[in-house]
Amino acid sequence: MSERKATERKATERKALAGIKVFDMTQGVAGPHSTMLLAQHGANVIKVEPLDGDWGRALGKTYGDLCAHAVTFNRGKRSIALDLKTEEGRAVAKKLAADADIVVESFRPGVMGRFGLGYEDIKAVNRDVIYLSVTGFGQEGPYNGLPVTDSVIQAFSGLMSINRDGEGAPQRIGMIAIDVMTGLYAYQAISSALIARMRFGEGAYIDCSLMQSAAAFQSAKIMEHHMEDGAPQVLYVPVGTMKTADSYINITAMRDRHYVSLCQVLGREDLIDDPRFNTRDKRIEREMELMPMIRAEFLKKTTVEWCELLTAAEVMNSAISDYGDYLANEQVRAVNSVAWVEHTGLGELPMVNIPGLPAIEGADQLTECAHIGQHTAEILGEAGFAGDEISALLTANAAGQYAA
Repeated sequence: MSERKATERKATERKALAGIKVFDMTQGVAGPHSTMLLAQHGANVIKVEPLDGDWGRALGKTYGDLCAHAVTFNRGKRSIALDLKTEEGRAVAKKLAADADIVVESFRPGVMGRFGLGYEDIKAVNRDVIYLSVTGFGQEGPYNGLPVTDSVIQAFSGLMSINRDGEGAPQRIGMIAIDVMTGLYAYQAISSALIARMRFGEGAYIDCSLMQSAAAFQSAKIMEHHMEDGAPQVLYVPVGTMKTADSYINITAMRDRHYVSLCQVLGREDLIDDPRFNTRDKRIEREMELMPMIRAEFLKKTTVEWCELLTAAEVMNSAISDYGDYLANEQVRAVNSVAWVEHTGLGELPMVNIPGLPAIEGADQLTECAHIGQHTAEILGEAGFAGDEISALLTANAAGQYAA
C-alpha cells in the first residue's frame, strides 16, 4: 500500500459515527439510502419495517425478500419487524426511538403524529434527538399529502423537460435519480445536525423532500431558466452522442482548442476557420448547421477507432458503456471502484465503494442486507424486553421474527 493510500485509510477507517444509534423507519430508496450511508460510516442502524417488509424489497426482480435495490440501500443495518398499527408495536418503536441519536422516517406528513411517533412525541422522551422526515412535497402546502414516486418528481421538477427523445417527447432519467439524490441530501443534513448538536447541545427537526432535493440537484438549470428567459442555450458545441460505424460514442469539445483538435481528427480542417463556426458563440448559434456535418464524419469509423484518435488528440470522449462494460473496465479495477463480495444466499455481488470510505475488503456485517425481522429478538433483548415479553409480542403479531 502506498504512503498516500495508507494515510487516506488511516483518516477514514476510524468510523466517524461509531457509537451513534439510528432508528430507521423509512422504506423505498431515499430514506434507506441516507441511513445506509450512516451505517457505512459506523452508526448502529436499526431498521424497523412492517411484518411483510419494506416495499423497497420488491423493486424489480426478487430473491426471496431481497432484491438489488434492497441490498444496495439497506446493507449494514439490523432489521426489526413491527406492526405500527398495533399499540404494542408503537410502544416498542417509541422505546427504541427514545434511545436513539437519530430518527429517520418516510411516512406521509401527519402519519407519525397519529402513531404517537412524531418529532414532538419523540422529543418529549429524547430531548436532543435529531429527527429527519423524508417526504414527497414537504410538510406544508396543497400537495403535502400526495403520494410521490421518483418519476413523478422528475416530471414535476422540470427534469423531464430538459431530457427529451429524438422526437422531442419528455423522458425520465432511466434510474431513480431523485430518490438517490434525496438520500444524499438527507445524509448531509443529518451529518451537519450531528456536528451542530456536538457544538451547541441541541437536537433538530429536518424535513428533506424529494421536491426540494430535485430543485437543489437542478439549481443551475433553474437559475439559467430565469436569467435566460426560459430558453437556456447549450453550454458548448459540439457535444453529444454520435453514431459510429458500429455503435455510439459521446464527445465534448468544450473549448476552442478542443474544437480545432476534433476537426483535425475528423479530417474537416475546413471547419476550423469557417467564419460560421470559428468562435464558441457562433458554434452555439449555428448548432443545427454544424452538427449534421460532425455526425456524418463519425459514421466512417468504429467506436474503438474514434476513441483512440480522439484520446490521442485530447478531445474528451467515451464509448457508450453498459454496466457490464463498466465493471470490466481496467480503470474501474485500477482504483478499486467496485468490490466483489459474497452475500449470504445471493452469491458474489458487485458492491460499489463509497467515496471517502476505505474500500470494502470482504464480506462482513456492513455488506449484508438483513432479512425482514432478522434481528427482532436480538434488538428487543438489547432494549430490555424479557423473553416472555418478546414471545408475547410475536404471538400478538405486534412484532415479527425472520425464520430461515
